[in-house]
Amino acid sequence: MSGYTFDAQKARDALVAAIGDIARRQGFQKVVIGISGGKDSTVTAALCARALGRENVYGVMMPDGEQKDISDSQRVCAALGIRTRTVNIGPIHAALKEATDQLGSRAGEGEFSVPYARESDINVGPRLRMTTLRYIAQALGARLAGTGNLSEATVGYCTKDGDTSCDFAVLGKLTSLEVVEVGLTMPELPRELVIKTPTDGLSGMSDEEKMGLSYADIHAFIRLGTCGNEETDQKIRAREKANMHKRRMPQILDPFPAEAGDR
Repeated sequence: MSGYTFDAQKARDALVAAIGDIARRQGFQKVVIGISGGKDSTVTAALCARALGRENVYGVMMPDGEQKDISDSQRVCAALGIRTRTVNIGPIHAALKEATDQLGSRAGEGEFSVPYARESDINVGPRLRMTTLRYIAQALGARLAGTGNLSEATVGYCTKDGDTSCDFAVLGKLTSLEVVEVGLTMPELPRELVIKTPTDGLSGMSDEEKMGLSYADIHAFIRLGTCGNEETDQKIRAREKANMHKRRMPQILDPFPAEAGDR
């Protein structure tokens, strides 16, 4: 791509060093990672295994009921030789819907009903997975390694209090395309999982289909300032602005505003 170059091996080695450095500075050895079978968690797990040793990486597979491609998650863990555990969040998800009565059939007098909303339901999965990962990480005395990439964060294709929650974000400065390039430099990873078409595993669509944007266009917008199509640039820019709250800590409101004369 004209005007921008990316050295995948250099980025890989820098991230491995950074993981080791933060572990030494903060005094931890073990990390917990949610393993989906997609490229982001696959590459994150490989980088952590190189930095900390495979015996210190705990991969957690979290199907919501039945996960058709869970064999991909299992292949990642087997290829890296990391510790594994499977936690099915399906019963937890069902219990949450039952407890909140999303059909509104049992709302008491004076209570509001909670209707079923598909997008809300889809986002429950990432939030329950993050709660599960936090529970396991704290029990093990481990840190939670985030797997989200810069492309997803830029357009808000992530779940607040879900996959955005972690102790350190391994891939947060790499675009989706760059994650693939880094993954392809690691022979311990099955190549087909690194280049696997990204999906959320819930909606039945690929990430690009659901967003209405291609990762190539998002990459070009981030690295070059434009994807070459102004209409698409505007769409990306609008999504970035609308979803900026997902990338920041909650705003603390000021109950003591300064008087105009004090400014």
